[in-house]
Amino acid sequence: MGNLWQMALGALGVVYGDIGTSPLYTINEIFFGHANLVRSSLNILGGISLVLWSLTIIISFKYIIFVLRADNDGEGGVFALYGLLAKKKFAARILIITLLIFAAGLLYGDGIITPAISVISAVEGLRVATAAFQPYIIPITILILTGLFAVQSRGTSKIGSVFGPVIIVWFMSIAGFGALQIVKHPAVLVAANPYFAVAFLQSHTVLTDFLVLGSVMLAVTGGEAMYADLGHFGKRPIRFSWFALVYPALMLNYLGQGAYLLSGNKVIFGNIFYSLVPGPFLIPMVIVATAATIIASQALISGAYSLTTQAMAFDLFPFMRVSHTNKDHHGQIYLSIVNWLLYIGTVILVLVFKTSASLAGAYGLAVSGVMLMTTVGMYFISRLYWKWNKIKSIVLFGSLGLLEALFLSANSLKIFQGGYIPLSIAIIILVIMLIWNWGTQVKEKIQQSMVKKGMTVYNLIKLKTTMTEINTIARSSIFLSTRFIKGVNDRIPVILQIFYDRYKELPKDVVILNIHIDHENPHLHEERYNIIKFFEDDMRGSIFSIKVNFGFMEEPDVEKILENLAAHHQINLDIGAEHWLVHAINKRLIYKRNVNLFTMIKFSIYNFLDNISLKADHYFGLGNETELTVEVVPVKFGQYIKA
Repeated sequence: MGNLWQMALGALGVVYGDIGTSPLYTINEIFFGHANLVRSSLNILGGISLVLWSLTIIISFKYIIFVLRADNDGEGGVFALYGLLAKKKFAARILIITLLIFAAGLLYGDGIITPAISVISAVEGLRVATAAFQPYIIPITILILTGLFAVQSRGTSKIGSVFGPVIIVWFMSIAGFGALQIVKHPAVLVAANPYFAVAFLQSHTVLTDFLVLGSVMLAVTGGEAMYADLGHFGKRPIRFSWFALVYPALMLNYLGQGAYLLSGNKVIFGNIFYSLVPGPFLIPMVIVATAATIIASQALISGAYSLTTQAMAFDLFPFMRVSHTNKDHHGQIYLSIVNWLLYIGTVILVLVFKTSASLAGAYGLAVSGVMLMTTVGMYFISRLYWKWNKIKSIVLFGSLGLLEALFLSANSLKIFQGGYIPLSIAIIILVIMLIWNWGTQVKEKIQQSMVKKGMTVYNLIKLKTTMTEINTIARSSIFLSTRFIKGVNDRIPVILQIFYDRYKELPKDVVILNIHIDHENPHLHEERYNIIKFFEDDMRGSIFSIKVNFGFMEEPDVEKILENLAAHHQINLDIGAEHWLVHAINKRLIYKRNVNLFTMIKFSIYNFLDNISLKADHYFGLGNETELTVEVVPVKFGQYIKA
């Protein structure tokens, strides 16, 4: 039980930071934002009822009960779902996988908007205290965001230790201030009856309903985080913290905001949330809210790092340098390019939109899109893994899909008010991922074609048996291969053929290394490596073929594995990576002039990404201690394969 409490405490800050800060702006958006509802009794009760039941159906029912069941070896999130569905063969497989890649792009858009709207909505509480703070809202917001992104490279383990306690203070505070208003105006409790949500929708035009639903969607933003962080905390702590604290606190606060509106009291600067807070507690509440929004933003930033590393493992993104900010916790990583692109995007949004009400127009579209695509994926999970019949799957996930499609349609009205931002980011990310994956597959086909010209392992062994010390290089050498060399009739890697053709010599100990990322399993629990010994002689050296396997959520450190194998004499390598030579090949694609314009554009984008990316050998942990030689081979597209 103690471990459950500890994990649940950790989940509060990481999992629920985003959805937990939604009360800062959700009801404001309904009554003072794009929906701009009149503060009538029906509108207040109906609007609050829609929020309460959206939280209940989408979060408590869909995510907590069903989506958390769809774990991939304990991991969750878009790419975990991707991996699960990639294992199965079904008619719509390509379409669903493409939709999940697009959903990953939408999450990047969410990662830019969330810090902007969360922090600025918290800081806006200062002007409720006194209008004198109004000119400083934007500068203070940018200062906080700058500090947040600047400390990322130093790791978040120290500040992470206070995430849980701060979020507990936050949830207890919003629950308390909400309950205080409910006691004063208990009539608001009838909003828990779904009748008022239905009555509200029936009493307004379709356009008004859509505007309101677009605002209501803000209450469930962050729901996807509980699935994405499944691997960090597990089902029980996430469910426990939701029902024990988060869900009751959110319900009380939203009801409290409704009660305040029913009272007819003045809403200061159109900010219902801070209007609930008694004067003496206002500045302390702004401080707590700011801390909570920083925590929510941190979770989104860390999520973007994790999403990127998973995309790299799936050959959907160029390799980037991954820095580990905590040697004891491999999950704490930092990607400089991702960090500063998020920062630039977030600051631009703050400068352009200036208020949380304006930013709300850009928010919601990405989240509703991801939620709908998750539901579509869950339909196939229920059919392929849980063996549900078609009627049961359609009734449950079809109903949820219709609800989320309604939210997505409502948020599509915001496209020209800022919704185009996450949509554009998602499209750009999707294009990058598809082109990078295409280029990677092209290179693999070229590699397979080039290999046909090389000698076999049998020929290599014959060379070894005839070589003397004069034409043998004493230093151990590792040759990277895109294939696992399993038999004597297999062709040797291109880089090894080039090495022999150039020097007419071979290293004494030859290790042919293939690194394999399993796209279906996040973690591997067996067969970390496969070793085949082709030749071993005390005088002439050895030839080994090794395949090193990683799951798509693991951090590949090949150097460490090879050192362990050498230390236990499973392969012939000098002890210590600094004594090895690693040989890799970099194929530079060149297109012929007669290719069509579309292919030429794809090539140009791929080559640009390839030029700025970290090479695979460094990403896999080679070249840190070892000496690395890279052979650059220009290959014309069409020389080995057709366009």
